[in-house]
Amino acid sequence: MRTTATLAATSALLLSLAACSPDEPESSGDGSIVFWTPYTTPERIALQQPVIDAFTESTGIEVEMVPLEPDQMSQLLVTNAASGDVPDVIAHNPSSTAAWASQGLLDTEAPGEVVDALGEGTFSASALQMVTIDDALNAVPSDGWGHMIAYRTDLFEDAGLGPPESVADVADAAEALQGDGIAGMAIGTMPGDLYTTEGIESMLLPFGCHLASGGEVTLGADECVTGLEQYQRLAATAGSGQLDVDAARAAYLAGDAAMVLFSSHFVDEAAGLDVDNPVTCDECADNPRFLAENTGFVTGLTGTGKEPAVAYGQTTNYGIPSGANTADAKTFIEYMMSDGYVETLGSATEGRIPVRQGPSGTSTEYVDGWAELRFGNDSTQDESIADVYGPELVDRMAFGADHLTRWGWGTSDAELAGVVFTQTILANEAEPLFDGADPAEVAASMAEAVTAAQQDLGG
Repeated sequence: MRTTATLAATSALLLSLAACSPDEPESSGDGSIVFWTPYTTPERIALQQPVIDAFTESTGIEVEMVPLEPDQMSQLLVTNAASGDVPDVIAHNPSSTAAWASQGLLDTEAPGEVVDALGEGTFSASALQMVTIDDALNAVPSDGWGHMIAYRTDLFEDAGLGPPESVADVADAAEALQGDGIAGMAIGTMPGDLYTTEGIESMLLPFGCHLASGGEVTLGADECVTGLEQYQRLAATAGSGQLDVDAARAAYLAGDAAMVLFSSHFVDEAAGLDVDNPVTCDECADNPRFLAENTGFVTGLTGTGKEPAVAYGQTTNYGIPSGANTADAKTFIEYMMSDGYVETLGSATEGRIPVRQGPSGTSTEYVDGWAELRFGNDSTQDESIADVYGPELVDRMAFGADHLTRWGWGTSDAELAGVVFTQTILANEAEPLFDGADPAEVAASMAEAVTAAQQDLGG
């Protein structure tokens, strides 16, 4: 993993290279582009290719699709930028947007031109804000996923519990339901792990806790301490051992957890439609849909019930690197966000929820089309999320994706937030919390670590 010092050094190198080169006008397009995609599994590659083929047939522009894991993209982009051989379009998350923007690696004019052409009012305002840095749109939002809490409705009913609406409700239920081999809540408890990093931010956001504000680290605030107190309660119900994302998923699918914190990617797994992560609960042997029939989903939470509900999540965005074939890249993105949009979302339906509802401000054509897409990777099944869970969950998932919230993104603290996330800084400091330390002391150590990262960035 690259350090903030390395990032700063790389940034300086790239800025010096830019200073030695004259500004280049936008290319008129040479009829071919290179597209980096983070959807790298064989089935997802296969689902993306027909959309790309249709684009080429429609426009004559050839596309070379290069599957790359997100952590591979940053180093490769820096290397290619130094040699002048950049890809033309990169699908990526907002943490990468912030990092690449700070290094001058992204075209800051083309994304706005694409959004203007498609209609700014047709995009989720929060999705646009996540990739807006210094008042410039640095990428075009495509889709997103939000965190959800899946909970066993049968266990809640047996215990006389209603659906949780706040983090405090979730912690109360977890404590009430744990026991007899059942974990109350499957949540990240592995120090230094990305799933734990996501969980901490997801559970602190509803209390109004912020990583930083206007360059000042604010993790020591009362709201953050309260959030960490609740996370400590949840972690104490997670069972023995340290849970990463695979262990948490497995616990719920085995019927060994009353709740789990997960992204919207979980809906196919709970329905028994992910062949790589099958349901294994005792009841599932006779009824593979047992968990789906007995699972409810919370798509937004308040802290204690007094705050506005928020939804933690992440978007996928199309970025155009500086020096790319901008004209053809813009044509490609416009196609992927219009004629090819719904089919593109089908490469991972449950985790690619549209942030553009339709081609006009009042249209819901795209979200309606997404709602009918097949989900999961079980080729023997052809069901939509609505077929299994009903239209109400589809509506809540779509609403959540339209209102995703994250620390720092779209503010002057975006670069810092990206570093804190990618380097799992908060999870690195979380082990004392899981061992029973005072949450106020943990909040202080987290704030100190974030301040150190900020100083490495030159803040």
